[in-house]
Amino acid sequence: MSFRRKRGARIRPYTFTGGRTRSRHPLMVQTLVSVSDPDAPAPTNLLPESQNIYRLCREPRSVAEIGAELRIPIGVAQVLLSDLADQGHVFIHPTITGHSPSENQVLERALRGLERLFQ
Repeated sequence: MSFRRKRGARIRPYTFTGGRTRSRHPLMVQTLVSVSDPDAPAPTNLLPESQNIYRLCREPRSVAEIGAELRIPIGVAQVLLSDLADQGHVFIHPTITGHSPSENQVLERALRGLERLFQ
């Protein structure tokens, strides 16, 4: 196979997002995403990449897992996931960031629990 043919067969990741680089939802690499009905087929009107994401999210997955599984950059995964969430196809689970007092308390309790396990 010639170099030109190999190069032409590649699709740049930003073409999946229409050139967009930012998602409309705050998605961190550890944010979990799932579908509401894991038995429902992927909507046929989605891009193939979005259909793959939908299928992966039949079980809760992190943004990082989705990007790694599909071999796409995290930024592309975030934009596609944001689009799917806007369309009501996926649910974005709240993520603990450690920025509020209650989240800090949860993180501190988790840390203390882990410390007790390994003492």
